[in-house]
Amino acid sequence: MRILSKKALTDFYQRPDCQDAKGPLEAWYHEAKRAEWRSWTDIREKYATASILRSGRVVFNIGGNKYRLVVQINYPAQIVFVRFIGTHKEYDQIDAEAI
Repeated sequence: MRILSKKALTDFYQRPDCQDAKGPLEAWYHEAKRAEWRSWTDIREKYATASILRSGRVVFNIGGNKYRLVVQINYPAQIVFVRFIGTHKEYDQIDAEAI
């Protein structure tokens, strides 16, 4: 998969209050980059706790569910668009379907 944008992930884990997210986000990034997801079922095989939303959006629990990562996936093009990364509290304030 091609992931757009890694910068959003690095900007997030460089925040003073989120530096513990670096390891889990880097692990997710490298796993997703090697993946060849063709549908949401491929994601569920590896990430049982991921939430599948409409329009190709997926919510991943990062760092033991301390953080939430929302991505939009174009399966035919093999592209993952990072739409949101934040704390669980920040996630509760957004509409994951629209962000």
